[in-house]
Amino acid sequence: MTKKTFESQLARLEEIVSALEAEQTDLDASVKLFEEGMALSQALSAKLEDVKFKVNALKRQGETLSLTPFDAQETDDAE
Repeated sequence: MTKKTFESQLARLEEIVSALEAEQTDLDASVKLFEEGMALSQALSAKLEDVKFKVNALKRQGETLSLTPFDAQETDDAE
């Protein structure tokens, strides 16, 4: 079984929303679609939270780094 990408899961969730909004689905099918949609929504939210955590961690790491321009040595030599 292949792991579904974030994008493919989001596309499936959009399909489910469209099907539910169309109101052409019977009650039992609507309930199944709703359950699938809720599961996808939770999985996507968890993935976004994970990515948010990683981005924040990288930002904190970046704040502690001291960046020196490549040409800094050349400017020191010219003085």
